[in-house]
Amino acid sequence: MNNKSVSLIQEWTKETKLTIFLLIPAIFGMIACKHNQTTEIRDEFKKYYDQFNVEGSFVLYDPQSDKYIFYNKEHFEQSYSPASTFKICNSLIGLETGVIKDENFVIAWDSVTRQNPNWNTDQDLKTAFKNSTVWYYQELARRVGGQRMKYWLDKVNYGNNDTSGGIDKFWLTGGLRISPKQQIDFLKRLHDNQLPFSQRSMDIVKKIMIVKDTLNYVIRAKTGWGGQDSKDIGWYVGYLEKKEKVYYFVNCIQSADLDNKAFANARTDIVNLIFYDLNLIDK
Repeated sequence: MNNKSVSLIQEWTKETKLTIFLLIPAIFGMIACKHNQTTEIRDEFKKYYDQFNVEGSFVLYDPQSDKYIFYNKEHFEQSYSPASTFKICNSLIGLETGVIKDENFVIAWDSVTRQNPNWNTDQDLKTAFKNSTVWYYQELARRVGGQRMKYWLDKVNYGNNDTSGGIDKFWLTGGLRISPKQQIDFLKRLHDNQLPFSQRSMDIVKKIMIVKDTLNYVIRAKTGWGGQDSKDIGWYVGYLEKKEKVYYFVNCIQSADLDNKAFANARTDIVNLIFYDLNLIDK
């Protein structure tokens, strides 16, 4: 080996040592960050659930400080039927497969009169999402088809990925289940543009998800209402954007009283009360 080769090896060794030396603080910093995740339990939130005569759980994730706020943390990984919260994913799949072109894509009403008067007319994606129009999304799913739907659920890793129970029922009365933890993960990947969909599809869905847009904050979310184990299951999932910060939230409520008149409002009102409590929004 000549002197030039020896010199190059020595120089390479110096650079390698320097690189490793510089990386060590970053590696330890990453390890430290993982151990800095904090959890706050707020048992006093029970009063909001009692106000509506429901049981349930709440989670808010603040990625800026890597902090979780829980009510009934033991339910965080418990799975439930997603009901209409699946419309977020269903919309993305419909757009990505080309079954629906954009948020203005109309599916004609089938003339079947349903209990919700807002459903008894032609719908586009915007109105179907806002009104939680079940028949629109059932038709969308039928047009996507069982094979493509299962492919996308597996690709997205949505809940337990189970499409059993019928192509137009699996998220309502079929086998699909999702936990609050999985809801948070899905919402985070949507916000961060890390889902396996085009940017266009994700942007359209983010737009139709807006339920409140103020000068100080924006809430993008979806409600859901289904049945499981002889109980009503209600959801309100989404994220709040406030200035440069984002907060992910999931409220999942249950009631054995199937005639609870407060159930529908409880899904969203409990979240708003908690947001007031946490000073995230103004009354």
